[in-house]
Amino acid sequence: MSDTQKALDLFAQIPKAKGLPPVHLWNPEFCGDIDMRIARDGTWYYQGTPIGRKPMVKLFSTILRRDGDDYFLITPVEKVGIKVDDAPFIAVTLEVEGQGESQVLRFTSNVEESFAADAEHPLRVVIDPASQEPAPYVLVRSNLEALIHRNVFYQLVELAVSRPIDGQNWLGVWSAGVFFPIGLEP
Repeated sequence: MSDTQKALDLFAQIPKAKGLPPVHLWNPEFCGDIDMRIARDGTWYYQGTPIGRKPMVKLFSTILRRDGDDYFLITPVEKVGIKVDDAPFIAVTLEVEGQGESQVLRFTSNVEESFAADAEHPLRVVIDPASQEPAPYVLVRSNLEALIHRNVFYQLVELAVSRPIDGQNWLGVWSAGVFFPIGLEP
């Protein structure tokens, strides 16, 4: 079966319902990898060509699952592997509700999924050991993260406050009553 036919078959298998499909409950047989990739900038590619139809990308994003370090598109009857360069989503906007410890940081992803940073959707920052460049992430759902876009990260830095943690002063942000460290205070 060609990759194109596999992709079309995946569409046909996605149940029509409101909300996200329960991919965590589906355990079909692995059917192999397809030539689909999510680039670090959030662009979805199929057979080396960007997928230009946003509704198609949004639909595929609803059946995405991560098992260990591997990513799959899953339906009730089929599981196919895809490649993800970094994180499958990009946090492209930030809205701030309230202020101080009671503020809530609400992100929207490149597939128009909205969520607040909280205990179930934590923020984390990974520092590249070679370049010392920060890579900020927020958990979108299950174990799928969004890389926080650089402009959005700058907004977080503007909101940062200092707080001592284990004898060191950290800069971080509050959201939904949780303090998220984003870097050591200089």
